[in-house]
Formats: sequence, structure tokens, C-alpha cells
Amino acid sequence: MSHYSSALLRSLRNQIPIEKVITHMNMEIKPGGKWLRFRCPLCHNCNTATNSKTNLARCFNCKMNFNPIDMVMAVGNVCFTEAVEFLMQHLQVS
Repeated sequence: MSHYSSALLRSLRNQIPIEKVITHMNMEIKPGGKWLRFRCPLCHNCNTATNSKTNLARCFNCKMNFNPIDMVMAVGNVCFTEAVEFLMQHLQVS
């Protein structure tokens, strides 16, 4: 099992915009004014939006919050380690 530093995980959660993760994973996006709205990867309801201030996505139907790592885990149906590796390979910030 891989061990990742707290600094790396914090960087992946906070410095990769959640909107960039959603776009990169080819999720269906719905126009919604100032919020990026999309279908929840868990309940499939289209009542999910992002908050750029917190870098989280929230489904208002199933009440789940997603940071970039959580989003990759949910959309890709992968484990934590695979999600971290995916973000490091595809979306790592400089």
C-alpha cells in the first residue's frame, strides 16, 4: 500500500479545481447560472453543484460532498490509491 504525504493529499484536494476534475472525467454538465451543475455519480440525480470557494461538489439529493479525490473514486469506481495516482498523473498542479 502506498503512503502519500499530507502535503500531497492537501494539494490534490485543494489545488486541483473540482470543475477541472469533472470536465476531465467527461461528466455530463448542465448549464446552471453561476454554479457548475452535473449528475451525481452516486445517486445519478442532476441536483449536484460545485462551490469554487471550498473546491467541493455537493449533491443536494443524496447529501454527499466530493473533493477531487472523492470525485475520481466515485466516477471511476476506483479505490483511494488509484484516485490519487490518477490525479497525480493527469491533473497534478505545478
